[in-house]
Amino acid sequence: MLTSIATRRARLLAASAGVALALGLLAGPVVAEVDEAASVTAPAPTYGAVEYEWTDPLRGRAVPVRLYLPATLEPGARIPLVVFSHGIGGSRRGYSYLGSHFAANGIASLHVQHVGSDRALWIGNPFSLIGRLHDAAQEREAVNRVLDLRFALDQLLAGEHGSKVDTAQIVVAGHSYGANTALLAAGARVERDGRVLEFRDPRFSAAILISAPPFYGESDPAKILKHVTVPTLHITATEDVIQIPGYYSGASDRVAVFEAIGSTRKTLAVFAGGSHSIFTDRSGTGGVQLNAQVKVATRELTLAFVTQVFSGTGDAIERWSERYRPIVARVITAPLR
Repeated sequence: MLTSIATRRARLLAASAGVALALGLLAGPVVAEVDEAASVTAPAPTYGAVEYEWTDPLRGRAVPVRLYLPATLEPGARIPLVVFSHGIGGSRRGYSYLGSHFAANGIASLHVQHVGSDRALWIGNPFSLIGRLHDAAQEREAVNRVLDLRFALDQLLAGEHGSKVDTAQIVVAGHSYGANTALLAAGARVERDGRVLEFRDPRFSAAILISAPPFYGESDPAKILKHVTVPTLHITATEDVIQIPGYYSGASDRVAVFEAIGSTRKTLAVFAGGSHSIFTDRSGTGGVQLNAQVKVATRELTLAFVTQVFSGTGDAIERWSERYRPIVARVITAPLR
């Protein structure tokens, strides 16, 4: 949602406080922690989660995170890492169905909370909600979000869990606004007043982009996205429509982002039906039955992508496409190596 600062406020005035429901981005249920006092007959936990309250001293900005890890690791083992950015109004506890699935399958998942565009937006006077959403979508917050990812990754690698991460296998990921954040971290470039805003972090060797919006106010997406050359996975749905006042975006915009990416190593999966918020932890949006099916399919596809990117072999994505054909409208695949 990186956009010019001067062009949006007038469009937002017509919105009502009910926009929170239209967005469908309210934080979903919090994944339960492992209960160490549970019955010995309960299944052994396959992952664990820990939270940190980090602060970037250079920006004076809090960067809370939630880290999902496999329950057990072989001594000296180094595992892939996904760094995840939430959508507007989300939190580090969102998208738990993805973080827990990665960790249960041997991949760490670091979920970063962006304090300028997180769930705190929903707190306060409902009549000023539109203004808060407007502020959260401005350039300064878009920049801070990508710097949050960089700082969080620095902290993780320098901390107690850093030795567990294979630094050659780090993926950046995000949903909605978080997909924009992930794109910036993966190499997207935007020009402002004759200068180039470039935030690529070379430690990210692949990107997962769920419901990626356009870069609002920009007329040439290829100019921005041609610099993204790492393997990318794009996930959307035929009814993946963003209805933020002043930031409307039709489902075709997700495909346009895919087409504009510079990388030839890219995959697109489009679910039939759904909604923009079907990819959050909310359980009913987009249809109760389809919602559950899409979540299972999304976590399997993202895992297949990460596995295939770093193994350099296999046909996991093609097999996924066959398995979920009844709920998938379109799939485009390309070699990931």
